[in-house]
Amino acid sequence: MSINFNELRNLLEAIANTDIAEVTLKTEAFELNVRREATTRLIASPPAPTEMVISPSVPSLTPPPPTTETPPSPTEKKWVPITSPMVGTFYRAPAPDEPPFVDVGERITNTQTVCIIEAMKLMNEIEAEVTGEVMEIAVANGEPVEYGQTLMWVNPS
Repeated sequence: MSINFNELRNLLEAIANTDIAEVTLKTEAFELNVRREATTRLIASPPAPTEMVISPSVPSLTPPPPTTETPPSPTEKKWVPITSPMVGTFYRAPAPDEPPFVDVGERITNTQTVCIIEAMKLMNEIEAEVTGEVMEIAVANGEPVEYGQTLMWVNPS
């Protein structure tokens, strides 16, 4: 068996675009091990806020800081995720010139195809495992996805 270097390069590029730390591909003719060293990212945190104490006899001229409420997360809303069963590339439509399988606000049913994940030149149709309304599509068309990554959120009904 000969090695197709273009396919190998595409596979390595796809792996490089994910957080996969190690992959082993083994056939009768060869074995490929790809291992990535862990990298540490340093994230600067904002400085701690300073407190200002005002005595009761001195009126405060500065208004209190505005309160910003964060919107509830999808899990707080009881939405159900549709996750990727594999590493690959996410596609919303069966072909570039065709409409997407689903859009935000549409109702879907159990076993309805909602997207495609391309993995190693194979197009894998992903079916919903829940009936409900699509509330959010979490991945852009053509974007690489990882195993277990949330593709879309559904409000079950």
